[in-house]
Amino acid sequence: MRNFKRVIVVVFILLIVLATVVFVLENQQSVSLVFLGWSAPELSVAIPVIVALLIGMVMGPLLGWIWAVGKKSKRNR
Repeated sequence: MRNFKRVIVVVFILLIVLATVVFVLENQQSVSLVFLGWSAPELSVAIPVIVALLIGMVMGPLLGWIWAVGKKSKRNR
């Protein structure tokens, strides 16, 4: 059963990687982003989207952890 779960996880990860590669290959148009006066160089459309996805994947668990720690410290008082 443990090996079956590992196979499912590996297949799922490979599907995500494949979808990301297809997304990058399909979105080769150049775009220049401007945010609060800061101008980024022209990059493929996929690069800012993937960077935003990765930032969100880091920020979500980080904010959840901060919220849990804050809730735990209020309980201990």
